[in-house]
This record gives sequence, C-alpha cells and structure tokens, in this order.
Amino acid sequence: MKLLRKLAVGFLVLVAGLSLAAGFVAPYDYARQFRDHSNAPPSHAFLLGTDDLGRDRLSRLLAGSRISLLCAPAAAMAATAIAAAIGMAAGYFGGWLDETATVLTDLFLSLPWLFVLLTLRALLPLNITPWASTAATFLLLAAVGWASGARVVRASVAEMRFAGSILHARACGCSGARLLCFHLLPNLRPVLSAQFWILVPVFLLTEANLGLLGLGIAEPVPSLGNLLADLQNYQRIREAPWMLTPALLLFLIVASLHFVVSGRDTWE
Repeated sequence: MKLLRKLAVGFLVLVAGLSLAAGFVAPYDYARQFRDHSNAPPSHAFLLGTDDLGRDRLSRLLAGSRISLLCAPAAAMAATAIAAAIGMAAGYFGGWLDETATVLTDLFLSLPWLFVLLTLRALLPLNITPWASTAATFLLLAAVGWASGARVVRASVAEMRFAGSILHARACGCSGARLLCFHLLPNLRPVLSAQFWILVPVFLLTEANLGLLGLGIAEPVPSLGNLLADLQNYQRIREAPWMLTPALLLFLIVASLHFVVSGRDTWE
C-alpha cells in the first residue's frame, strides 16, 4: 500500500471513528439550540461556530457525517444485492427472464438519476418524520442505483455458466439455486465488491445534492447533505468561511475513497 493510500485510509478511519462516537465526542446534542449565540463565530465554546438557530456546527457535523457514512454504504449494499439477484437470474436462466431484465436495466440506465430522485422525493409528504425521510432517501438511492451493476453481473454470469466447473456441478445434480449461491456467487465477489465501492461515493454525493435542495434528510436530523444547505446563502461565506467545513469534509471523504479503491500510485 502506497503512502497516499495509507493517508487516505487513516483519514477515513479517523472520520468514521469520530462519527460513530459522535454521541460521546460531540460537545452538545445536535438539536440543542443556543438562541443567545445564533450565528456565533468559532470560539472555545463552539469550535466551528453556530448556525442560524444557535446549534453547534461541530456537533451537527459529527452527527451528520455519522448518518451519511452509515446510510450510504447501507444503500450501496442494498443496490449491489439487487444487482446481484437480477444479474445472476438473467445471466444464468436467459430466455424471457433475461429479456425482461435487460429492458428494465436499459430503462433505469436511461433515466437521469438526480431528476428521478428529485421527483420521487418531492412526492413524499412534507411533514414526514426525520427518520422516515432518512430511510426513504437511501431506499430511493438503492432502488435506482442497481442497474449498472446488474448489467455487469449479467455479463459475467453469462460467461461463467458454461465453464467446466459449472457444467460438472450441473452434471452432478446441483440445483439451480445451489449453483447460483455456492458456485457462481463466490466467483462474483470481485465484481460485486467493485460495484459496491463505486456506489458509496456516488450515493454520498447524490444525498448531498438532495440535501442542498432541501429534499434530503429532514431537519433537525443532520446529514452532510442538509448541512450544505447553509451554502445557499453564499454571500455569507466570505464573512463566515467555517460554513464550508461540511463541503470540505465531503470532498476529502470522496477523494479518500477514490484513492483507496483505485489503488493507483501515480499520485505519490
């Protein structure tokens, strides 16, 4: 592992550790309001200042990064599981199942992700609870993010189903379910792992876009997305540059994931 990858891994471990321990590390509850200190600059009491409602920005950043860093991988795992199920069934059984899966995959790939998510999220009630909005946001991400992975899995299974080991297992009387679960699925681990790690930063950025538009996780629960909503008032950034901390953290997380996953050493 090269130096840059080690630094990226260390940064991700540090951020994940601080986020998971937000309940112990954060100086205040993320929803607590200090009305006498609204829009306060950084100080000993508030290391990153406070927002319009007097809530501590550092506490909300720690809690928000925990939500995003837990839910984005969960959504990526769900999307990868959907892709594996559809791609394996289509590639192994073929026929009308393959044709149906191909049509669905092409349909989902042709749809613009962000606009579909905006439409679906906007159809939800405005008074939805924060935790329901959290679940809805990442379930929608999983529901629309499986198509590219399903196409790759389908192509891989279609190549492997006539391999010698698969034909031998079929000749020994293995059922289709056993062949899929115990013979094909283990050989798909590299493909599924790649799809998972591709989707994690994509889902992080997509949630950030939804939160920036006010269609992500509902207040008062923070996420990296809705913390970026403060940047809509861009005229205040020059006076309060610490507002850029969530954007900087999101950039560093996505960049670190890229360096870790790509494995390239050209940046060293």
